[in-house]
Amino acid sequence: MPQRWKYPSDYYRHSQDVLETALGKVAAYKSWRAYDPGREYPVDRRYAAMPALTKSDIRQHLPQDFVPPGRDVSSGIASGEIQLVTSSGTIDDRVTNIWNQKWWDASERASWNSNSHASKIASDNKREAILVNPLNVGFISDDLDLPMEQRRLSRFLYLNEKTDPLSWSSEHMDRMVKELEVFQPAVLEANPSLLAKLCRYIAAGKKTVFPPGLIVLTYEYPAKFHYRQIRQVFDVPIASSYGTTETGYVFMQCEEGNFHQNSEFCRADFQPLRAEHGGPFLGRILATTFNNPWYYMVRFNVGDLVRINQEGRCPCGRDSGMILSAIEGRAANATLTCAGRLVSLRELDDTLSFLEGIDEYQLIQVAADAYNLHLVSQRADTERLSKEASDLLKSLYGTAAKVSVIYQEAISPESSGKYNIAKAAFPVEIEKYLS
Repeated sequence: MPQRWKYPSDYYRHSQDVLETALGKVAAYKSWRAYDPGREYPVDRRYAAMPALTKSDIRQHLPQDFVPPGRDVSSGIASGEIQLVTSSGTIDDRVTNIWNQKWWDASERASWNSNSHASKIASDNKREAILVNPLNVGFISDDLDLPMEQRRLSRFLYLNEKTDPLSWSSEHMDRMVKELEVFQPAVLEANPSLLAKLCRYIAAGKKTVFPPGLIVLTYEYPAKFHYRQIRQVFDVPIASSYGTTETGYVFMQCEEGNFHQNSEFCRADFQPLRAEHGGPFLGRILATTFNNPWYYMVRFNVGDLVRINQEGRCPCGRDSGMILSAIEGRAANATLTCAGRLVSLRELDDTLSFLEGIDEYQLIQVAADAYNLHLVSQRADTERLSKEASDLLKSLYGTAAKVSVIYQEAISPESSGKYNIAKAAFPVEIEKYLS
């Protein structure tokens, strides 16, 4: 595994400045000072000695506790420079964060330099249509349909105001198709699950739709069946953008399919899993933000598993920062084989991608050796499909796996508005699997 990545000339200066400011001046990190081996040690070693920052830690502190001296949250809100926002996780996982729009936009622009299609159309005034659950971002109106002008915000058009995708009518989806034609966005940013749902409708009705210059998938893990359904309708470049409310844009997928660190705006520390669970190339990322004068996030556990690019280089030629071959899904979506080996969402998705005619799926591990697979499919041969699915899952989880295939008309999103493709009905603590 590559031990040294190439970084911008000021990367380590930023790393040191953020760490020393956090330890010396930011209240939330006061207890972390005891972990610091000292300034005489390399900055990488100092970071490695620090704990991981979690959402639980953020909830235990006031937003002001993550702000450096000389800045006041109330004054920043009054001036409009910042605002307080709630992240879009599950109810038990949500936190209140400081949102600095100017910094967020700059982080996005920098990340788009890692994709040739994005960099060609990146500008401060590019039109962008957004298809997400409004619980994540946008305008909520479940009772009344909002006219297009009430879903416009500057250069953005929010296509959907409904919090329950199961309530989408044909009229609602026809409106989205029409508005794409009217608005003609350069970029369509979307939850993969919601865009796939719209694409299934478009494909079934043999409708035509305006093609944006680029589709950016965000907020959720994009499964292979999402890509298949989207590709039925859109013949345009697709890239996956990776980040969090807390840390901004951390990685961007290039045109070759690898993910490049946004090293101008963040530091990324990789913690590998043990070899028997997929390490040393599979592990988790801890992100530290640069250049945000309002909100100091140090070694924030973004909650995802990632796979390091083994070659340490990408055919696209970009070599600034860490390179990932894949985002493997939320750690919260990890499951276990009957023998106790960790299975990432990507490994599960790769296995189930051989199923044909699947609209949606969700796997719930209900016990150490029991798995419930919920399927939405138009196939009539359900008996054959069930056997195919069961055989695939047993090849992954073990021949002793008890697999139940359950057919549904649709699968509901979580309370966060996001879809959960896989989960265990019991805690899977990733820390236990780290090397």
